[in-house]
Formats: sequence, C-alpha cells, structure tokens
Amino acid sequence: MSEWTIKKALEWTEGYLADKGDENPRLSAQWLLSEACGLSRTQLFVNFDRLLSEDERGVLRDYVRRRGAGEPLQYITGEVAFRHINVKVRPGVLIPRPETEVLVSEVLAALPTPGPRDVAWNPEAAEQEREAVAAVKKALEEAGESASLSVGGDLGRPSAANDDDADAAAEPSDAAEDSSVGGDLGRPSSAGMDETRKSLLVADLCTGSGCIACSLAYEHPDVRVIATDVAPEAVALAKENTEALGLADRVAVLQCSLGSGIGEKRMGTFDAVVSNPPYVPTAVMAGIPREVADFEPTLALDGGADGLDLFRPLAQWAARALKPGGVLACELYEGHMDAARAVAEQAGFVDVHIVDDLTGRPRVLVAKR
Repeated sequence: MSEWTIKKALEWTEGYLADKGDENPRLSAQWLLSEACGLSRTQLFVNFDRLLSEDERGVLRDYVRRRGAGEPLQYITGEVAFRHINVKVRPGVLIPRPETEVLVSEVLAALPTPGPRDVAWNPEAAEQEREAVAAVKKALEEAGESASLSVGGDLGRPSAANDDDADAAAEPSDAAEDSSVGGDLGRPSSAGMDETRKSLLVADLCTGSGCIACSLAYEHPDVRVIATDVAPEAVALAKENTEALGLADRVAVLQCSLGSGIGEKRMGTFDAVVSNPPYVPTAVMAGIPREVADFEPTLALDGGADGLDLFRPLAQWAARALKPGGVLACELYEGHMDAARAVAEQAGFVDVHIVDDLTGRPRVLVAKR
C-alpha cells in the first residue's frame, strides 16, 4: 500500500491474517493496530483516515508477521486484562485465561469480607508522641519561630523533609519468605494508637504471571500472598507485575516447587491455598491448539497421565498449610474432577464441590480444611 491509513491497514491486516488461518482475523487486526499506533480500538474507528507513520508501519509489519506465524496476541502486545487489573505477559509464561477469573472469585467468596480496623489506645505510644511534639516545639522556640504545633496537629511530623522516613516507618514492606510476608502480617501501630486488622494469608502455588496473587491482593485489602513457581521466567514476571501494580508489599514471590520454599513455621497459618497448576492430561496435549502448543510452556500445561500429577502433592501440602476452616481452590481438567475430588477427600478435605467455568465446563475444585 502506498498510503497506509488506519482503515486500509485494518483491511489489509485482516485479509492477511485470514489467509494465515487466524480464527478471528478482524479482532486480531484491531488489537495489533491499536498496539502499533497507541490508540484504543474505539479511537481506531473514529480515525479511519489518519495516516500511519513510518515507525508505526514498521511495528505493525512485525506484529502481523508474528501473528501470522501463530504467536498469541497477548505475547505480541505484552499484556492481558485479568479481572480488574492488567498484567504483563511474555513467552515462557502461561497466558492468563478468562476461565481462571472464576478461581479468584471462589477464593474471594470463601474469605472473610474486609472489616474495619479495631483501634485501641496505647498510653505508652501516646506519651512518646507528646514528648516528640514537645521537643519539636522547643526546637522551634529556640530558633525564634512560632510554635503552633499541638497534639492532634501534625503528630510529630514537623516538616515535609521527614515525610519519606515517616512513611517508611509506618508501612514497612515485607521481604521475601521466610523473614517476610509471613512476618507479622498486620499493619503497624500509628502513634498513640494500636491498629490491628486481621490479615488473611494466602498461598498461590504455580503462580505463573502472578495474575491470581495480584488479583486477590488488589481486590481484598486484608489479603497477603506468598506466591511460588518453579520456573525462573515466571518468578521474574510475577515480581514485575506485583511491583507495577503497587502490590510488592503484600505479595512475595518465591522460586520453588509448590510450597517447598515456604517455611515450616507457616504450616497451619494459611487462610487459603489457591492454584492453577499444570493439569492437561499428557494424552490431551497432542490435541491442544497449535497457538498454545507451539508458544506456551509445556511445563505449565502438562499434568501427567490424568492431569493430577501436581494436584496430589499440592493437596497434601495444602492440608498441612491451611488453618482449620481454610479453603483450597484449584483449577483442574474438566474430565477428571471426580478423581480430583477423591484426592482432596483422601487428604482430609471436606465440603468438596466443583464449580463451572465461564463456558459451563466443570473447572474449579473448592474444598474446606
């Protein structure tokens, strides 16, 4: 094309991808052009006559070549929407699916709803606060400045220069396990007051991109998560997503197999264990779409002969890790849910039930400890 308008670029891309066997070439064309031009899909439709720059044309050509070769759109654009957040994705890590959003819903439904903080007066902290305010007033008087600070005013934060230090002291971040997220898990005290808010500890095993862990922490202010994955690529990406979403102080990511890297002192303290483990039976792997088989990691898909190779040790670990009444929720293969139920019950779980995914297929096992 000598003149690449958005309209012509969309038409050409759709036709090219249709010839390459794309199942939804129109949607793919819109996604790729939106990403190449930095426009939303709605903005594309109201700017049909806008010319593409040389840089945009070059980016689009590369995107179309990759999509024509079967590469998933999410890997090309580098992110995917999941529930109320957007997470980064890249080759080597499983792409989050809409079906997995049901898994998050089930965990949130099983956890206590966020409650108000219980606040209690702390006389010792209050005395320290009064002494600090008095010291500031004295310093200001000696410097010849007016001292208008009073208890209940700035409460010992006399200048903006000290804001960062005060914030750091008030909200210390949790480092990696085992000296970390599993540390105190409660919010620290404010001056003169003890604030306690029950933190809910969740383990997300086989976290992948971290979409489950991040969604739980994002949607429930009392949730703290220890997320694990055996693949270094997944661990690195999950950490990036926790940081990008501002959740690094409530989600710690560890590289280990299942819960093996979580210390013994955590056993019996978890409110929930959640996982989307590899669960596709090996025999079924041969029939999965080429787009998945050729680009997404087999390690994150193949669950062994019956798809339960990882679920068996996972259920045993969860039975030890959960506190009484805690919930186990796992996404599993639709054809082997009866076998999965038996595994959970043998591990000591009760109230085992199966939840359908968004397509109406049995997908999520939920059980109580």
